[in-house]
Amino acid sequence: MESRRQNPDQLLKAIHREEQLNDKGHLKIFFGYAAGVGKTYSMLEAAHAAKERGIDVVAGYIEPHARPRTSALAEGLEQIPKLSVRHGDMTLREFDLDAAIRRKPQLILVDELAHTNAEGCRHAKRYQDVEELLQAGIDVYTTVNVQHIESLNDTVASITGVVVRERIPDSVFDDADQVELVDIEPKELTQRLNSGDVYKETQAEQAVQNFFTVDNLTALREMALRRCAERVNLLTESARIKKHGDYHTDEHVLVCLSSAPSNAKIIRTAARMASAFRSEFTALFVETPEFPEMSDEDKKRLRANIRLAQQLGAAVETVYGDDVSLQIAEFARLSAVSKIVIGRSTVARRHLFGKPTLTDKLIANVPNLDIHIIPDNNASPGYRGQKKKGPHGPALSFEDICKSILILLLTTLIGYTFLRLGFTEANIIMVYILGVLITSVVTNHRAYSLISSMVSVLIFNFFFTVPKFTFRAYDKDYTATFVIMFVVAFISGSLASKLKSHAKQAVQAAYRTKVLFDTNQLLQQSGDRDQIVTAAASQMTKLLGRDIVVYLAEKGELNTPGVFPAGEDPVDEECVSESEKAAALWVLKNNKHAGATTDTLSGARCLYLAIRVNSRVYGVVGIVIGEKPLDVFENSVLLSILGECALALENAQNAREKEAAAIMAKNEQLRANLLRAISHDLRTPLTSISGNASNLLSNGENFDGLTKQQMYTDIYDDSMWLINLVENLLAVTRIEEGRMNLNISAELMDEVITEALHHVNRKSVEHEISVDSSEEFILAKVDARLIVQVVINIVDNAIKYTPKGSEIKIFTEKRQNQVVVSIADNGPGISDEVKAHVFDMFYSGANKIADSRRSLGLGLSLCKSIVNAHGGEISVSDHKPHGTIFTFTLPAGEVFLHE
Repeated sequence: MESRRQNPDQLLKAIHREEQLNDKGHLKIFFGYAAGVGKTYSMLEAAHAAKERGIDVVAGYIEPHARPRTSALAEGLEQIPKLSVRHGDMTLREFDLDAAIRRKPQLILVDELAHTNAEGCRHAKRYQDVEELLQAGIDVYTTVNVQHIESLNDTVASITGVVVRERIPDSVFDDADQVELVDIEPKELTQRLNSGDVYKETQAEQAVQNFFTVDNLTALREMALRRCAERVNLLTESARIKKHGDYHTDEHVLVCLSSAPSNAKIIRTAARMASAFRSEFTALFVETPEFPEMSDEDKKRLRANIRLAQQLGAAVETVYGDDVSLQIAEFARLSAVSKIVIGRSTVARRHLFGKPTLTDKLIANVPNLDIHIIPDNNASPGYRGQKKKGPHGPALSFEDICKSILILLLTTLIGYTFLRLGFTEANIIMVYILGVLITSVVTNHRAYSLISSMVSVLIFNFFFTVPKFTFRAYDKDYTATFVIMFVVAFISGSLASKLKSHAKQAVQAAYRTKVLFDTNQLLQQSGDRDQIVTAAASQMTKLLGRDIVVYLAEKGELNTPGVFPAGEDPVDEECVSESEKAAALWVLKNNKHAGATTDTLSGARCLYLAIRVNSRVYGVVGIVIGEKPLDVFENSVLLSILGECALALENAQNAREKEAAAIMAKNEQLRANLLRAISHDLRTPLTSISGNASNLLSNGENFDGLTKQQMYTDIYDDSMWLINLVENLLAVTRIEEGRMNLNISAELMDEVITEALHHVNRKSVEHEISVDSSEEFILAKVDARLIVQVVINIVDNAIKYTPKGSEIKIFTEKRQNQVVVSIADNGPGISDEVKAHVFDMFYSGANKIADSRRSLGLGLSLCKSIVNAHGGEISVSDHKPHGTIFTFTLPAGEVFLHE
């Protein structure tokens, strides 16, 4: 058989999940098919067993039951005090998440995983509390029933007739480390209900009659068993991926998003299908030109459906166009979709020439794909999206009415002109059709073109047909003329209006593309983190028209926020308050969205999103939401900009780390070179000094005066060489670390050079050194101590590399605002090849020193650094007829006379 390749995305996902599990806490779910099966009791028994094994166990929240056995079992466990939350006139008792994190036990019990928290808690749902506990490294035991699983909600509702409002995403259940099914026979559960072990007597009677029938319990039990079996299959699949097994599906399920009330059921069905096929799962929304006119209620429902699709693991995509079926078909073709899931259109074709439904058109556009049509008996018959009422809806606009009337007057005037000139009625009709076209272009709704078409027919009948100035027509042919004129005008106007909508949509798409392109260009041109953030924030402000707050992350903490107002007004101080910063910090720590329009810290003023690459967060962006939440388009482009920003910040950080590594490598190389050179070159003078000193101490009385003088001279020469070496090494170290501070003052160059010559090599007596200058007093703005070192190094270099009796001339002159110092010798000179490297650190060339001692190659490099630090230049050239000239420039000083 042909070997099948594993899916690399699934393999990477499994590896990444394994890495995250090593740091996170572990979740165990006690799973049942109905209340009363014993989930909480089993959880408490497991907690006591863990406590006996020495595990630190704490009860975070145990649902209060009127069940003596369960309540008794909760005793003996440390319990975290419940959080009191005011809700109207009531005080609710909720799980205290912050207290649990502060206590940080090894294991915590949190009952009722699907519970909805009271308003004012950090998270809207308890399962989000549990996720934060796991993120903090705390193991959790919890309970949940099958009817609370998101993807099974519709199936449960169809079986029991009850729509369960409290639900958890399937991923929470599937990603649990352990799921223990707590199971009893339905008849035994019914007996428990009747005996009052689950509910009080009155509640038990209602429960048995409505929900807890044997048939319902049997069906729910079957669903629970099947869901556990599906989870086992998922675990087996994950194990095979980690062991480099094959991945056996190429399916891709696409579900279509809408604002219809039944769309949630369609999304859940598609999610179950994607899970069963182990396939990719994509949710597609087609944004049409009518999207801005959608009612607030429909937009809210659409956002809820998009959030549901994301919770169920779908990748949400948005396309733009007027023909919904064509856009779905094109996306399916380009994305290699194998199955499309849509809802059954509730508006059926009522006759032969009726408008085909979306289902009919989609089947015609993609005949080779599997299209799954999901019926919904609970859907409202004939549901159509409602349009927004108000200034943006179909309400009459005074401006558009004036435009329409003006165009009708102009067309009528032109028609009269044509009539006087003898043009036929057909030409006048064309003028009115043109007027309808213009009306459809300059107005904001199709209603104006429809009304304009009707009024044009009436005006033409009134002014241009016999009898004139009446709405009667003697010629029977005019009836057909009026009908055709109206139809042509209306169709032309409708097409023009549609083209206008398409053009507007194309402009919007081009604008989105331009924003993303400009963002990419700006981020590429940005050098540091601040420039990257400023560029990204300006683009987000430009796109959204909202105030932006940006926090950069530094060592796990947030820096001072950067504020970017959308207009001239400053950003409200409440948006950068401590409570808002706390919400941003939560996003940084947990790498999840939070704030306004989310289920976490929903009371915040801003929506906070992480600037992240995978699990690495570089900062947090806050968008001031106000009263209008982000729409689908804004959200998708915003995430793209944040992704680009995160990549740019990562590249900048990588560049900084690479630069730091290069500096470290350079420093290590410098250290290695210094150690290597010092270890070699220090050995000779130190050996000489110690040897001569030892001879003088042990046999000094046996040496004559001349021999002793020579030995003292050698000791002195070697020690002075070591002193000069140490001075150069210390100077090089200060320069490399950026610690060389210049003490600039106006100094006489003659005095600087004289001071330097007092400290040159003692062998200078063997050379002829002369000093001259073009003026008697030449001042330079220098650090005298460092320039003395420069002169010493250059003169010592000349002494080392020239034979005895050579001439060394030091000449100083002033050229404009610079002092030029030249140090020339008449030695053998330096070759052109060596000149290019003579100022490089540790370069000593091929020339040999007169005393055969090796040079470290630091002196001239140090000279260049010192001269450059003074704003001067240093160079080397040939001295005619032979020899070398070192020339360096320094800024000239000025003398101020005070009389």
